Parts: sequence; C-alpha cells; structure tokens
Amino acid sequence: MKHQRHPLAYDSSELPTSWAEPWKIKMVEHIRLLPHDARQQAIATAGWNTFLLPSSDVYIDLLTDSGTSAMSDRQWAALMTGDEAYAGSKDFYELERTVQEVYGYKHFIPTHQGRGAEHLLSQILIKPGQLVPGNMYFTTTKFHQEYAGGVFADVIVDAAHDPTSTLPFKGNVDLDKLANLVTSHGAERIAYISIEGTVNMAGGQPISIENLRAVRAYCTQHRIPLMLDATRLVENAYFIRKQEPGWGDTSIAAIVKELCSLSDGCTVSAKKDGLVNIGGFLAVNDDLLAEKARALVVAFEGLHTYGGMAGRDMGALAVGIRESLEYDYIRARVEQVAYLGARLERFGVPVVVPYGGHAIYLDAKRILPHLDQETFPAQRLAAELYLEAGIRTMERGIVSAGRAPDGSNYRPALELVRLTIPRRVYTQSHLDVTSEAVARVCARADTLGGLRMVYEPEHLRFFQARFEPL
Repeated sequence: MKHQRHPLAYDSSELPTSWAEPWKIKMVEHIRLLPHDARQQAIATAGWNTFLLPSSDVYIDLLTDSGTSAMSDRQWAALMTGDEAYAGSKDFYELERTVQEVYGYKHFIPTHQGRGAEHLLSQILIKPGQLVPGNMYFTTTKFHQEYAGGVFADVIVDAAHDPTSTLPFKGNVDLDKLANLVTSHGAERIAYISIEGTVNMAGGQPISIENLRAVRAYCTQHRIPLMLDATRLVENAYFIRKQEPGWGDTSIAAIVKELCSLSDGCTVSAKKDGLVNIGGFLAVNDDLLAEKARALVVAFEGLHTYGGMAGRDMGALAVGIRESLEYDYIRARVEQVAYLGARLERFGVPVVVPYGGHAIYLDAKRILPHLDQETFPAQRLAAELYLEAGIRTMERGIVSAGRAPDGSNYRPALELVRLTIPRRVYTQSHLDVTSEAVARVCARADTLGGLRMVYEPEHLRFFQARFEPL
C-alpha cells in the first residue's frame, strides 16, 4: 500500500530554519515594569537623563553592554577559587598568560577598567600639543587624550558619518585624510594613531584587516606608533570572518591575533568582550613603555599585579576572554543585535546601517526632524523610550560630543540613541518588546518637544547632565 502523506506534514524544504542561543538559563533575576505615572516621576527626578535612573526602576536595561554581561558557570567557578593575595596572585599570572596568548602582546598591565588603561596610555605617549588621529572619537578616550595635552583628529572614512551608508567597513581609516594630516603637521607632531575596533560612535562599525594593514604600513614608514582600542575586537573579528574576502574559514582567535599583530599595543575595557563586570588592561610590546606604564599603574590603579581588580575578577576575566572566542557564542551575540535591527526596520524605524556588533542605533535626526540639534533630540528620544515601556537606552549625539574650546556645542553629524544589548542577558522576547515600544514612540514622534540643559558638569557631561522639557 502506498504511504499517504499526513495532511499536516511539511516537506523539510518548507520548514523555516531557526537558531537558539548557545546557552541555557541556570539562574534568573526578577524585573518589573513600573506603572506609567511612576516612570514619569522617575525620569523627572533623574533630570531626563537615563544615566541617573536607579536600575530598580528600569524594566529592560539597554543603557550599555559595559559590565552588564551574564557570566558563565566556568567564570563563577573561577570567582570561587580566586586568589586575593595583594601581590603576585595566581590569577594575575593566568590572566597574563591568557592575554599574551590571545592578543599576542609581550607586556600586560591590568587596570580597574578601560578608562584606566586609556589614562596610562595617554600619559606615557602624548606630549602637550601633539595630535592623535583616530577612526572617530570615543568619549572617554578623547577625554584622556586631551587631559594629557593632546588634540584628537578624526580620520575615519566619510561614510561613517552617514547613517544610511551601507559600506560594510565604516570603521576604516581614510588614508588620504591621514596622509594629509601628517604632511601638514609633521610626523613628530603625531603621538600615535588610535584605532578602535567596531567604532562605537559610528554605530559599532568594524575596520577591515586590509585597511588596518595599510595603516600599519603607513605608520611603519613614518615611525608613528599604532595603538588599538581592542575593547570589542572579537566582535570586529566576527564581521571580518563574515564579510571580508579570504577570511571566511579563519577562526575568530586567529583573526583577533592578526589584528593585534598590526599594532604596537592596545587598551581594553574587559567589561565588554571579556564578559566580566569589572576590569581592563593595557598591553604593549615595547619594554620601555611597559616600564613607564607599570610605574604609573602603581600610582593610579593599584599594584602592577592587580591594577585595581580583585584576584577573583582576574580569574573570571581569563575564562571570559577564551569564551569570547568561541564561534557559537560570538555569532549569537552579534546576530542577536541584527535581529533587533531587522525588526525595527520592518516597523519603518530609521536606524544606522549596517547593524553594529553590540548595539542598534536609532537615527534621532530622521525620527525627530522638527527638533533643532541644540534641543537635544536624541536625549529626548531616549527619555521617551523609558516613559513608553521602562526601557533604558542612551544618547550618542550632541550631548556626548561636548563643547568646543570656544564654548559652543560640537554638532556631530550623527545624532543617535544607542540600544545596547548586554551579552547573554536578554532573550528575543525582550527584543520584541523593545522593538514594538520603539515603533510606538516613532508613530507619535511629531508630538515630542525638545529639552533644555539645566545642569552641566565640566567633563563627560552626558553621564551627569540634567535636563527639563522645553
């Protein structure tokens, strides 16, 4: 008798292909959505600055991926066996070996977090008046460069300032811009070239190996040091494997090692790729620079064998660095970001493309075209998302850019709201809720007014500034 196909059966070619996170949940933390009137009171008390909201008042927290990751069982095991010796902890030596093997640098100097490493690097490399060319500024990096007397100069490709450009490597350096800058000022006026992997302020955009090799060749020719911000270099490596010809069959670990080999050193905030809640480091190849950095780390961070980190945190970081290189993990991490971006675009929400590695960026200029940039549209949009659904995001626009020497606001081409996804924390259901909330806010965007700044700290104002509605 001929087999009859069941009426509800599907041919395998008709079935969709889904994916699942490469982890399962062992422990949960309860979250709650405050009533709307309580959210109104909370954002007013916080001066319309999402950084000033208590986390207990937040439902879905997309403020940052810095120190907000969920650690693995292997990392928790490392915490339990941490060596809290003041000097020479076993966890320091394990972390040092891990950094040397994964990143390839000779010297490792631990710090309490990334900005500690930025401070050390700026102090040992920058002389007052020197320029620091880079592929777009980052807030704390630029502050430390300027605090040391340097002047940041943007040499990123023009496409990075265009949220609609689909160039796959918008983190690339414009070699003509770099050459013109060096020719105009002289190589001796250049402290070093500052290269960030997956450029944060451009929307998490990666740099290609081809471009970094060209920058390295130029630096070698002109005897200019090249330093990486390798905070999200693993995410950058994933984009290279996925998008850059010739690298599709290469391991993430090998790509990370190749990127680092093209530089003289790096700073790292371990609170991102490192999958830990605190920590960072500076790594260099030059013996003299390492000696200077170790002298400073004792003064500003802690002993050179802990640098502000507890032994248990160094142990967890050593495990986290190795976990970050696992392809299943990094694929899930970056593609979860893409999932949110695709849902938002289906709702017609203007976002920065291509999608970044750690966050989706809303284009506040296109969402709120009726608001002048001086009325802080991205700050307003971030606050409105909290009001709508208890979702905390952050501004990346004119507030973050700060002020020029003449006192006027820098007016960056990009006025963005960053929806940053912590690693191994939220499910796709959380992202569905987020995308729907963003779509509802965008549907009534023309009813939203701007803000005025009523308190402004001297430095890095986006952390503590306060606002009120116009």
